[in-house]
Amino acid sequence: MKISDAKVFVGGPAKNYVTLKIMTDQGIYGLGDATLNNRETLPAAYLQDYLIPNLIGMDPRNSEDIWQFFYRGAYFRRGPIAMAAFGAIDMALWDIKGKLANMPLYQLFGGKSREGAMVYAHATGADLEDLMDSISAYVEEGYKAVRVQCGIPGMPSASYATPEKRGNTRNYITSYKGIQPKIEIWDTDRYLRFMPDALAAIRERFGPELKILHDVHHRLTPREAAELAKAVEPTRLFWLEDPTPAENQDVLQLIRQHSTTPIAIGEVFNSIWDCNRLIEDELIDFIRVAVTYAGGITHVKRIVDLAGLHNVRTGFHGAPSHSPISMAAQAHLNAWAPNFGIQEYLVLGTPECDALFPSNHRMENGLVHVSDAPGLGVDFDEKEAERYDYQPGSHPVVRLEDGTVWNY
Repeated sequence: MKISDAKVFVGGPAKNYVTLKIMTDQGIYGLGDATLNNRETLPAAYLQDYLIPNLIGMDPRNSEDIWQFFYRGAYFRRGPIAMAAFGAIDMALWDIKGKLANMPLYQLFGGKSREGAMVYAHATGADLEDLMDSISAYVEEGYKAVRVQCGIPGMPSASYATPEKRGNTRNYITSYKGIQPKIEIWDTDRYLRFMPDALAAIRERFGPELKILHDVHHRLTPREAAELAKAVEPTRLFWLEDPTPAENQDVLQLIRQHSTTPIAIGEVFNSIWDCNRLIEDELIDFIRVAVTYAGGITHVKRIVDLAGLHNVRTGFHGAPSHSPISMAAQAHLNAWAPNFGIQEYLVLGTPECDALFPSNHRMENGLVHVSDAPGLGVDFDEKEAERYDYQPGSHPVVRLEDGTVWNY
């Protein structure tokens, strides 16, 4: 069995999904996702110009050898662009492997550890009452866990300014359109004065059963992060996400010394070497890598196994930039992983997305139930893909009130 061809598609409904389709000489094909949010053309070019010419003629069943060939053979290792491209190839090869075996991927990993995987939604609001309304709508829809973010009184701008209707739920979605980034203003003092009381009010309103998550977006220093983690302990958060930049992994010790609030980190990591010390030293409680730009199923499965040895649970990234292909890969990992924690869930469910990526994966009452179709259980409609083309975008850039560039 040989790889006979491969194609890259860029585009999708309101997103620049980077979809890889690998074909074989036996007519079986596999799908992978290489979407790197707001840098989508880079992994697409890497795939098209460098990797696909080497793929042709390889045996798709040798997914481990192919992963090592590209990772070790590139000489300059890791990085989000390369790992997203490797991840797409790896997903597609696992998809082919599952189809050959006539089994869903979770069976190839060792079978299910659970029938449904808990997910969390994003509840956001321009102010606290607006946020309460958003949380209520998700609770009514059956979600058991909600990430909560809202505008800060007196802060000139926030990421929650554009309302968007999704079903019965009003969200505030950041617009990434245009290559010139929008500027957001950040004030740490206002945030630290407001957020502990806001989280306490949310807990009082919704009671002890709702799992509450909050994302700091790396915007605090280690000392400030420790202060916040200690202040919110009575709220009993499910997790506090990215409280401080984690490039220097030793700084997480300061948070651990001062608080028992669970910490989730890792959505910007792209290899096991970015997070091995955080896991081995048990400085985090949830690892947030994504199967897309952390090198695919082969590499992420290694991270999950390492985390399982150190009481760290999974909390895979699942922002709208992940296509239903990568979300399906994560759904299979979530069904299998003994140390599963939770899954961010923002992608599936729109008619346009369902038409482009047909599947039988489903979400009910706050749980994702994985499809039993062979392989990833997601297809790709090339005719539907012709409706979309690449639209440039950029993440906002954050500045302090005096103009200093800050962490997004």
